[in-house]
Amino acid sequence: MRQEQQARERRTRLLIGLVALVVVAGIGVGIGVAVRQGPAPASSSSQVLPTTPTGAATVEQAPTSVPDTSGISGVLAWDTTGWPGDGSAHAGALEHDHVEGPVTYAVVPPVGGPHSATWMNAGVYTAPIPSERAVHNLEHGAVWITYDPNLPAAEVTALTAFVTKQSPISEPAQAVGQSGQSNRYVDLSPWASNTLPTPIVISSWGHQLRLTTADDPRMQKFVDTFRASSTYTPEAGSPVDGVPVSTGGQAATDGGALPNPAS
Repeated sequence: MRQEQQARERRTRLLIGLVALVVVAGIGVGIGVAVRQGPAPASSSSQVLPTTPTGAATVEQAPTSVPDTSGISGVLAWDTTGWPGDGSAHAGALEHDHVEGPVTYAVVPPVGGPHSATWMNAGVYTAPIPSERAVHNLEHGAVWITYDPNLPAAEVTALTAFVTKQSPISEPAQAVGQSGQSNRYVDLSPWASNTLPTPIVISSWGHQLRLTTADDPRMQKFVDTFRASSTYTPEAGSPVDGVPVSTGGQAATDGGALPNPAS
């Protein structure tokens, strides 16, 4: 009987040992998975929208359409007489005055015209941005891609990827308050309503291309021709960064290489 009891005790101890081994192994696997996975990712966006200018409202005088000389099929063009040049007003040409408040633009989305004296920090925004600040970016050489708010998510993803692949352009240190800043000189944002002429529109100062899909090869030609162009940009060499985030915003992605001042 004593031998039988000792045998039962050995079997019990063996079973307890096996259970403990399984538990320890499970904990080890769990720790290993936790280490490999790391902590849960933080919020995907710290986006801050540029502020909308306030003050007296302005209505843009409709600019005159002119033949496009870029050679890109489908590009629309407007009179930009005076840029680059004397900076004075010319009948039928795009206005370029600085104004305090909101602007009603004759072309939707705008390709120039009266605009805020303060530009915005360029990049990809996931909500509508103030046209008055975006137009100032156009004056500095940015291109602005706007899209219908109901554009399929896959198309929006493709547009973002298009922005990401553009090469950064260095910005003057004296204008942005620091050396080493660069930006792709592209703004991407949804339009506030479904009033765009086509689902996707890419604009520069005085020029516009209206598209139906994000894979249209003319979009890259447009960027290559008009972005920060000494020929087409009224104020070539000017920055699209350096504005305090509290006013100029902070892009969701593809903004400046260096942070902009908070205020």
